[in-house]
Amino acid sequence: MTKTDIARRVYNHTWKLDPIVRSLLDTDFYKLLMLQMIWQLYPDVDATFSLINRTKTVRLADEIDEHELREQLDHARELRFSKKEMIWLAGNSFYGRKQIFSPEFLAWLAKFRLPDYELSRRDGQFELTFRGRWAETTMWEIPALAIINELRSRSAMKGLGPFTLDVLYARAKAKMWSKVERLRQYPNLRISDFGTRRRHSFLWQRWCVEALKEGIGASFSGSSNVLLAMDTDLEALGTNAHELPMVAAALARNDAELAAAPYKVLQDWNQLYGGNLLIVLPDSFGTAAFLRNAPAWVADWTGFRPDSAPPIEGGEKIIAWWKKMGRDPREKLLIFSDGLDVETIIETYRHFEGRVRMSFGWGTNLTNDFADCAPTEIKGLNPISIVCKVSDADGRPAVKLSDNPRKATGDAAEVQRYLKFFGSEDFVEQAVKV
Repeated sequence: MTKTDIARRVYNHTWKLDPIVRSLLDTDFYKLLMLQMIWQLYPDVDATFSLINRTKTVRLADEIDEHELREQLDHARELRFSKKEMIWLAGNSFYGRKQIFSPEFLAWLAKFRLPDYELSRRDGQFELTFRGRWAETTMWEIPALAIINELRSRSAMKGLGPFTLDVLYARAKAKMWSKVERLRQYPNLRISDFGTRRRHSFLWQRWCVEALKEGIGASFSGSSNVLLAMDTDLEALGTNAHELPMVAAALARNDAELAAAPYKVLQDWNQLYGGNLLIVLPDSFGTAAFLRNAPAWVADWTGFRPDSAPPIEGGEKIIAWWKKMGRDPREKLLIFSDGLDVETIIETYRHFEGRVRMSFGWGTNLTNDFADCAPTEIKGLNPISIVCKVSDADGRPAVKLSDNPRKATGDAAEVQRYLKFFGSEDFVEQAVKV
């Protein structure tokens, strides 16, 4: 396989537009899985997605040129799924199951295009909003974040010469490889790439994926990025995300429907995917509240992804719940994915080894770790905590509480209503770095 000279490529931005997103498959797999459910069960629901920069000290509108941002967003709107991509989606096996996407859904997807966007500036930040049918706006989340993050990286490196860039990437590669060497000391580890949303760039994510594929071999289970999975012959990985219970809760007409929302979406998911992809994401409104009220059938699902609690603490609570429900944790799966790096992965793996099956979704600290790599002082290369979340459904505010109060999103009054309804038991406030 021919390797791309990333430093030379970054320096040679001589063409009119160097697209950041070149394919609609350059997204996370869970987006396509959720999209099929949204398209089938919620075709008439409107949903608004909004960009949220949690790192307030970084003024994105001062670092990124608005004209360049509009060019990249406009280019993404011109994209369609290619014939090759549609054939791959229709014919490939995912999680051991063929034809996971229905022919009717694929026919609709073949004509899909991203809807319009609204962009403005306020107090040094971009206000980027996507309004319309949920089945359309949901697909903006990943490309919007990828575009913002890569434009920020490009801006930070704009004045660097080819040799400075060469040193920067050489140091980043060495840093990444030192992580690989530590991880391969644990051959039973299972690690996947979850780094699309806040990556340094597409090319760098691809390099990291190929490095993991060579460096840890069978321990590398795949990538959440569908395009990279297709191009590098890896498994495309992912199940569902917070937006499903967030929208279901926003649409609830009364307290009974609000309480049932986190479980209703799981029932719909199970019905659609027929016993596959049974991973629970429990923290949309707090893991403690989810476990306290969970129907018994939830214990029969394959596993949980504790996304915002400290990994060891969150994992212990889920294991205790499985035992309470009469299930053997050794037959279950925990997927850890929140702000992981090598130290956290190894510490968590060693803590739970032999007690539960584990997998680690490695995100921003895999695909955007350039700390101390620049030969000269450069601002703008450190990753920030930036998300694109659903903010309303059919005009009703959507809320995410999380196990970490600093990750809560939504209208302040509505957040307080949810806190009163679901409680804040076991919430742990932690700094949000990525």
